[in-house]
Amino acid sequence: MSAGGGNRLISVQPDELKFQIELDKQSFCDLKVANNTEHHVAFKVKTTSPKKYFVRPNTGVVQPWDSCIIRVTLQAMREYPADMQCKDKFLLQSTIVPPNTDVDELPSDAFNKDSGKTIEECKLKVIYISPTSALGNSEDEKNSSQSSSAVHRLREERDMAIRQTHQLQQELDMMKRRKFRKGDPGFSFTFAIFVGFVGIMAGFLLNLTLSSPSTE
Repeated sequence: MSAGGGNRLISVQPDELKFQIELDKQSFCDLKVANNTEHHVAFKVKTTSPKKYFVRPNTGVVQPWDSCIIRVTLQAMREYPADMQCKDKFLLQSTIVPPNTDVDELPSDAFNKDSGKTIEECKLKVIYISPTSALGNSEDEKNSSQSSSAVHRLREERDMAIRQTHQLQQELDMMKRRKFRKGDPGFSFTFAIFVGFVGIMAGFLLNLTLSSPSTE
């Protein structure tokens, strides 16, 4: 039975164990085991390579609608695996137990299918991640963040240019009305200055609009 929401008793997240490999350093991965029922559910973790991994807790009882965290630690390696491939597998078994059952009280055949109990199984595969891959992901996130900041800055400058242009247009309209009312002979020179400034702002606005990256 696969991991995730397909189990009737429990769900496991994530659905695969990922370990970042660094020589002579331990690596760990946390699994969240959630009880999706109104019953007490016991679990047990098994692996095809018990000498390579340290699992705590490897057995436990989860109360109704509750959850717990299992930490799986990969022992330090002296050399990188070939092609960073891993064939190790994990198996998480679960079964219903009587209320208030303590993990120390679980019978030896609690997870034995031959005992007639219903035992559900969740299989998890192992994935190794190289340090260079992790670094690459970090650089991608950094570049994405910088790109988002640049787009945000361009949008702010564009919005400011729009507001300034609208303000200048309003001032020009006011000056036109004053000219018609007072016949100010100095209006033509002042008006020419404002028209030139509006032209500059319009060009700047157009440039920002064309240079802004599309986010759609």
